[in-house]
Amino acid sequence: MDVRMLGLENPLFSTLQHLVEIPEEMEKALSNAPSRAYVRDAKAMAATPADVKELPGKYVFEVDMPGVKSGDINVQVEENVLVISGERKREEDKEGKYLRMERRVGKFMRKFSLPENADTEKVAAVCKDGVLTVTVEKLPPPEPKKPKTIEVKIA
Repeated sequence: MDVRMLGLENPLFSTLQHLVEIPEEMEKALSNAPSRAYVRDAKAMAATPADVKELPGKYVFEVDMPGVKSGDINVQVEENVLVISGERKREEDKEGKYLRMERRVGKFMRKFSLPENADTEKVAAVCKDGVLTVTVEKLPPPEPKKPKTIEVKIA
């Protein structure tokens, strides 16, 4: 739309119109942009705080999960990666309306690369007081190889 048709021939309005018009190549790039739902879910995933500790015989992962039921949490090990995922849901409140909603809801996921000495067969998860604690046992250190004696033959 031309600003002159609206009677807005002021140079300021012309500049604003020029800034609002999106070039074709930018319009194509914006059409490939992620959806709002994807961005919202990605932020929720990134905003799931976690602590990772190494203890003498195990690794401990502590993840804040306030208000998440244990049935809504998934803990998996895929190749040497610990994956913690789930969904925080908001209960429907039919008695009133929200004036402010600050607590995050939606899907969450965190991935942790496990060290080579992690025993992926010995993983335990416990959720207590809104904190998920995942314990991954360490493999025992490999036994040092004993020197091999080679018989020297006479030629």
